[in-house]
Amino acid sequence: MSHVIIRGIPFATRLRAAQGGAKELLQRDRARAQKFLAGHSHHGPVPFVDAHRRRHGHHHHHHKETTPTDPTTTAPSTTPPAGTGGSSTGSASTIDVTDSGVTYTMQVGVGNPATQYTLLIDTGSSNTWVGASAPYNPTSTSSDTGNTVNVSYGSGTMSGEEYTDTVTLGSNLVIENQSIGVASSAQGFEGVDGILGVGPVDLTQGTVSNTPEVPTVTDNLYAQGTISSDSIGIFYEPSSTANVTNGEITFGVTDNTKYTGEINFVSLTTTSPASNYWGINQSVSYGTGNTILQTTAGIVDTGTTLLLLATEAFQAYQEATGATQDQTTGLLTITQQQYNNLKSLYFNIGGVTYEFTPNAQIWPRALNSTLGGDEGQIYLIVSDLGSSFGTGLDFISTSQNILLSSGAYKRYLSTLDGFGWLQRFYTVFDTANTQLGVATTAYTDAETN
Repeated sequence: MSHVIIRGIPFATRLRAAQGGAKELLQRDRARAQKFLAGHSHHGPVPFVDAHRRRHGHHHHHHKETTPTDPTTTAPSTTPPAGTGGSSTGSASTIDVTDSGVTYTMQVGVGNPATQYTLLIDTGSSNTWVGASAPYNPTSTSSDTGNTVNVSYGSGTMSGEEYTDTVTLGSNLVIENQSIGVASSAQGFEGVDGILGVGPVDLTQGTVSNTPEVPTVTDNLYAQGTISSDSIGIFYEPSSTANVTNGEITFGVTDNTKYTGEINFVSLTTTSPASNYWGINQSVSYGTGNTILQTTAGIVDTGTTLLLLATEAFQAYQEATGATQDQTTGLLTITQQQYNNLKSLYFNIGGVTYEFTPNAQIWPRALNSTLGGDEGQIYLIVSDLGSSFGTGLDFISTSQNILLSSGAYKRYLSTLDGFGWLQRFYTVFDTANTQLGVATTAYTDAETN
């Protein structure tokens, strides 16, 4: 099986603040968090991995674990990935990119000759489909399966016919006979042509008639021998310009030109409801001696914009920074002097500490207008999740990492890591080893904001 090194599958970040500005972003992020908290899906990486191993014969790489607190924290490893996936959602009420204020798109070719479509990259769903804007153009490689497809995304839906066709992700990433949906009706996908679903394959169950599940693009790349594993690496570069190509997704390999040092892998959490998704355990501190969030379980997702903390942690952060709430945007704002005194946030994941610098904690000042904010004002991306400790989700890190905490018979959501967090760290989804990888990049300490 070939080991394809991918260097050039770029994607663009699109800001969708719209008329509501930052308040709309915050509303979307909180609504997204509540869907995670509600545990809409019984699917998750663990059952997906079991099914994946039965199909492909993967073997799990065991890693040493430690249990300092409840929930457990797993010691990191630097084992190369043997597979990957994404955060999990249910078809009844899906947590997806259409819920968010920031989306990630890439150009995907369908057919031969290929028609180029702008598709949203979604680790929270697994169906790939086109036709929301530009119509599907059948070619000699197209085949109508005769089956119908229906996918609900919470704030969007699509329905239509299921086809198989040649799908081109890059010059050396061509998939034959990929199952794709062709929308006859699509709502909530303005400005894009559809979805590139790179989540766990079991999320496709029940979406296509007469079909138990639909192999994803990653599944087929692996099955057809194009990639040596089904891992996905995601890289973002901080940008002070809206709607620019500032990211890269790799299939089957990691791109060592995009990160520094080693990728530290941590086993996925077994704590519910985070275990239904791409969940890991972590703690958060403000400065070196002020822990504002004890070790808690959470999930990683591409659709969150702000860094959301459980109410108590957010209040501790606000008190420590001296920030005040801006009535126009709903975000915390600080003076230049307070920014000069702002301390780093430290995320401890599997015994490895990742520094989220003061500059990473603020919205790019050149993009204040997208928030409905004032030029030159300093807005913090840390915001109130709107739920307390022990209610199901204790933190959400913007644009890629959503971390939840939970205990026996309770649901917790305390932090969500998103847009700002992802632009500072390289992330790997490793399905076969049920682990998530994180590494620093050249932009971890950037002063671009």
